[in-house]
Amino acid sequence: MSNIKEKNIRLALLGAPNCGKTSLFNALTGGRAKVANYPGVTVEYRKGEFSLPNNNPVELLDLPGVYGDCGHSMDEKVAIDAVRGNLVGERSPDGLIFMMDASHINTHLHNVLQAKSYGLPIILVLNMMDIAARDGIEINIPKLESLLGISIISCVAVRNKGRVHLLEFLNEWTAKLFDGSASIPNKENNSLKDLQLKSRQITNTTVRQLGIAPTITQKIDNIVLHPLLGIIFLSGLLIFMFQAVYWWAAPFMDGIDLIFSKLQFIVDSNLPNTWLKSLISDGIIAGVGSVIIFLPQIIILFAFILLLEASGYMTRAAFLVDSLMAKVGLNGRAFIPLLSSFACAIPGIMASRTIEQEKDRLTTILIAPLMTCSARWPVYIMIIGAFIPDINIGFLGLQGLVAFSLVLGGIVFAMIMAFIFKRTLMNNAKSILLIELPSYKLPVIKDYFIGLWDRALIFINRAGRIILPASIIIWFLASYPTKSNGIVGTFAGKIGSLIEPILRPIGFNLEIAISLIPGMAAREVVVGALATIYSLDSEALDGPLKETLQNSWSLPTALSFLVWFVFAPQCLSTLAIMRKETNSWKWPLFAFFYLFTLAYLMAGITYQIAVHLGL
Repeated sequence: MSNIKEKNIRLALLGAPNCGKTSLFNALTGGRAKVANYPGVTVEYRKGEFSLPNNNPVELLDLPGVYGDCGHSMDEKVAIDAVRGNLVGERSPDGLIFMMDASHINTHLHNVLQAKSYGLPIILVLNMMDIAARDGIEINIPKLESLLGISIISCVAVRNKGRVHLLEFLNEWTAKLFDGSASIPNKENNSLKDLQLKSRQITNTTVRQLGIAPTITQKIDNIVLHPLLGIIFLSGLLIFMFQAVYWWAAPFMDGIDLIFSKLQFIVDSNLPNTWLKSLISDGIIAGVGSVIIFLPQIIILFAFILLLEASGYMTRAAFLVDSLMAKVGLNGRAFIPLLSSFACAIPGIMASRTIEQEKDRLTTILIAPLMTCSARWPVYIMIIGAFIPDINIGFLGLQGLVAFSLVLGGIVFAMIMAFIFKRTLMNNAKSILLIELPSYKLPVIKDYFIGLWDRALIFINRAGRIILPASIIIWFLASYPTKSNGIVGTFAGKIGSLIEPILRPIGFNLEIAISLIPGMAAREVVVGALATIYSLDSEALDGPLKETLQNSWSLPTALSFLVWFVFAPQCLSTLAIMRKETNSWKWPLFAFFYLFTLAYLMAGITYQIAVHLGL
């Protein structure tokens, strides 16, 4: 630690997933973090700074969760390498804060014994002491501290009062780290089996369960993990989630639509009829506004996903579907990346790093784009709102049921493709799911809304960074060169005329062909592109985009368009992250072509069936 005096004290948060590391990180740093990749690898880490009560600055690292020091998954390997100082360009931390869920000491105590071998000063933070007390768990902290040979601090990371003791201890500990007087625990030179045996012996003498009544977690699990009731509950939860996307967002969407309509009216009323007026009204406002209107539904979708993660239910859903995943050659650990892909395929693909088997990880990456990401929702909502009647079937809305069927279709085909991949390209031995079920808890309000705000900003940022320039480009291509005697046409028309014959058998018209090109940048751009294209066509513009599509498309074309987007080749950002995660262009190119083939075939089948049925 020869250079500590020249830099802030660096502390690393280490521990199993769901132990509260991120909650403590957000509480100490105020949620202000830099997210970056470790040099040479794709795994992200979070780095933040905070000041102790004595005003000493501290640099804090929030490392990926680990279950030991074996580094089975990519996340675990990077976390251990960071602790050991094996990452290029990164110095090792000056001290470790090992966090543990106080209600799961018997599960993770051997990991603390392993951490003593890193040769760094270490403290153990027993987090969620309130949850342990709720579940009737009593811990003899002084005795546990004596047997482990390291300092232990009890903590409730999500409360100011629950962090007071920890901050007071860090005041003294960091001073010792700064001057090099902090003690380094003796290494545990035993095998993993011996460490597990020792941890059980320590637990038996320091931890006891008061009473024999089932805990709240056990009572809830008796229902949500039941082989039949659990599946019914999960299915009902997903149906309700997708219904809520329609029910709750409607008034907010109407408000956003009104704002952009007034903006268009102001521009149309006050600017002369020139190219600038067309650019602002038909290009920017029509293009961006047609996508921003779906922000309320995206927020509602993310609100559900974040709630499932924070409450502890997400891992139970993974456990519940493990038997189903096993039938296609995967295990339940793939469920979490796939569910994350409902928000966006990019974090879903990145979340696959927790999967130990490389071929299982690749399979998960290849099928993740079939999950209904948030970028598809603007397309689904636009077409369903225009062509599916707003009526109820029983107590459920038909529009919500159609949306759910599209989501379900993506899931079913993802399982089919996983089954095929696992028996051809990715054939390997079956892996077993070993996953810890955390205690149920209410989400930390601050962390929850920080996460929701971050995801809303990502969506809005896409509108500015991708959709705005794409809308301007589409406006230019659809506006120039100006028509001359009805012969010359526009750039967009010429490009679309080359693609349209290929797409004609599946019911797509020229406007759809043009819109699919910028849609490769981001799927939701298709909505803005269609709004821009039709706003420039005075013959097609009979009202808002919804009415315009109803007058311009047949129902078979609309249904074909919906099905296309169930399978549509993912956006360029997803291809790029696939390249980064697999370190090869082989798999992203393979994914593009197999998804394009699926999209073309299934959209074509849908169109032909709808035509023959006379829809």
